[in-house]
Amino acid sequence: MLRRSFLFAAAASGSIDVTQFRADPTGKRLSTSAIQAAIDAASRTGGTVRFPAGTYQSGTLTLKSNVCLHLESGAVLRGSRDLADYPSRVPKIRSYTDTYTERSLLYAEDAENIAIEGHGLMDGQGASFHGPYKVRPYMIRMINCRHVSVSDVTLIDSPMWVQHYLACEDVSIRGVNVRSRVNSNNDGIDIDACHRVRISDCDIWSGDDAIVLKSTLDRPARDVVVTNCVLSSRCNALKLGTETNGGFENIAISNCTVYETRLSGVALEIVDGGTLDRVLVSNVVMNNVGAPVFVRLGDRGRPFAEGGLRPGAGRLRNVILRDIVASGGSRVGCAISGIPGHQIEEVTLDNVHLEFVGGGTKADADRDPPENADRYPEHSMFGALPAYGLFCRHVRNLRLHAVETRFRETEERPGLVCRHVTGLRLSDCQFQGAPVRVD
Repeated sequence: MLRRSFLFAAAASGSIDVTQFRADPTGKRLSTSAIQAAIDAASRTGGTVRFPAGTYQSGTLTLKSNVCLHLESGAVLRGSRDLADYPSRVPKIRSYTDTYTERSLLYAEDAENIAIEGHGLMDGQGASFHGPYKVRPYMIRMINCRHVSVSDVTLIDSPMWVQHYLACEDVSIRGVNVRSRVNSNNDGIDIDACHRVRISDCDIWSGDDAIVLKSTLDRPARDVVVTNCVLSSRCNALKLGTETNGGFENIAISNCTVYETRLSGVALEIVDGGTLDRVLVSNVVMNNVGAPVFVRLGDRGRPFAEGGLRPGAGRLRNVILRDIVASGGSRVGCAISGIPGHQIEEVTLDNVHLEFVGGGTKADADRDPPENADRYPEHSMFGALPAYGLFCRHVRNLRLHAVETRFRETEERPGLVCRHVTGLRLSDCQFQGAPVRVD
């Protein structure tokens, strides 16, 4: 997506070696000023800022238009351990992320034609930071930027979110390797109210959500493709939410593998107003996940700006989950649940095969889970579900074709329970265990 004209211009302008500006390749002293001077020089004509093999310690760097940062193999850009080296940056665009942090290692705002590339490494030294959100910097934060490319780099040990892209357009993230489980909120990639985004061929092992789409202001995340990724998370692997004010439109997720993920493999959520519309998830395999699938329309109703009006319940519709195979789902089961007066609409599961650990009791089968309309959305928010497989509630036009559920241990719950579901269509489905219940 990065425009070819920029790439050719960068090549024509040559490259700038950060050591020419006296950046220290031993990592013994802070090189923030030297690296920033190289970036500023490259921005005057457009070009590449090159990090040769070595370790470069830095505080906040501001990436400018028409500049590519190239980390050669063996190069490490290491974040300072001193919070004072990360000055507060309050963006012009206001969103709920104002609550989270104002600091980052690499920052860009209102820039275009920018890139981070190479087989080097960025190290956030996240274990050195303790406390609430605002004293833990992001590693990469880009706001209102256009034509952004991040490729091939390895990102480790962030103090907070690893990457945050807010209100950006034409973003390509390819071949990025994330290893970050040293602090809280270590999301791998956060795509927030961005338009035209491609994420591909990434390998993410994260403490918080691996790849998460958000909408923390009144603008949707729209036209996003995620493909060919390998994901593991202590939270969710692929998530739309939790912040949903602007909603999500035209999202395609495919060809991903998910393993060792504590919460959901795929979570689709609308809880702060907004509309989720036209989402396709296909060709995903999972092993040892809390819930392979979690779909939630709730009404937490949190405004994105302080003092803003409470948004009403949003809409969640036109979702297709196709060609999914999962094993090792937890005892909780999977929920597809709206709330009274607000149904999830037009959902199709096609060729979906789900295996769970089982262990549910008759008492679990007889439960009527609370609605919890205003609760934080999470697959375990209802407790053990009445179905070990799929518990569907407040849904209109639910189509299940070639859906199979099974369990490992003794299980007294059915594989499918539907309550307040209209327009249910079942074809060629198999649910091991107790008979399906449609109330």
